Amino acid sequence: MKFIGVDFGWLSGASGLSCLEWQDNKLKILEITTKLEIATIFSWIDTWIEEKEPGLIAVDAPTIIPNQTGMRIPDKLTHKYFGKYHAGCYPANLNRPFAQRTVDFGNILSSKGFIHAPTITPQKLGRYQIEVFPHPAIVNLFKLDRILKYKKGKLAEKKAELQKLFSYITNILPKLKPELNLESPITIPIIPDKVTTKKLKAVEDKLDSLICAYVAAYWWYWGNIDQKNVVLGDENTGYIVIPNRVD
Repeated sequence: MKFIGVDFGWLSGASGLSCLEWQDNKLKILEITTKLEIATIFSWIDTWIEEKEPGLIAVDAPTIIPNQTGMRIPDKLTHKYFGKYHAGCYPANLNRPFAQRTVDFGNILSSKGFIHAPTITPQKLGRYQIEVFPHPAIVNLFKLDRILKYKKGKLAEKKAELQKLFSYITNILPKLKPELNLESPITIPIIPDKVTTKKLKAVEDKLDSLICAYVAAYWWYWGNIDQKNVVLGDENTGYIVIPNRVD
């Protein structure tokens, strides 16, 4: 079973992409990269998950938007349950400039046989897609009091926060179930000492996509067993899958 994380460029920017594979009871890293054009993203996905091959794709973008205005139900629920962590998500509606792009992305995945999976039978092979949101996932997986603020602020501040994310990924995800295998031939991107805004953004996109891919694997591995995950919303309203706070 393979798991792809897509930190999707909502408007026109590059998307971070990660692919993990469940192998020998560990998650092996197959690739972490960025791609710009949507057609290139789908070619990359097809390379790793061939036609009819099982896989779960987790997208950080609103792929289901039923409302013309206002906020989706899952957006409201992130603010209700994760606002205290500063992890409420950006509101989505069909009037937003990104809406057609993000909804189309989910529809293309559906046309390729990746069905929406706001519910899932744990460890059942299939072709699935889910919407995810890295900020609350990071808060819960790593037991944080607030989000890591690596998206806004001065360059040095963003770099420091992104370095924390790298440390949490490498120190904690290998200890959880499913376990991330750091002995994979593909290494996790590091933050260079001399960094520019452009270089830091590329690392951010890649690490966010790795979180998305891990959430995909966590959802497939556990489903709702022992309340390991929470699902905000449903397939009619739009939904976001978030790992529950790890004990």
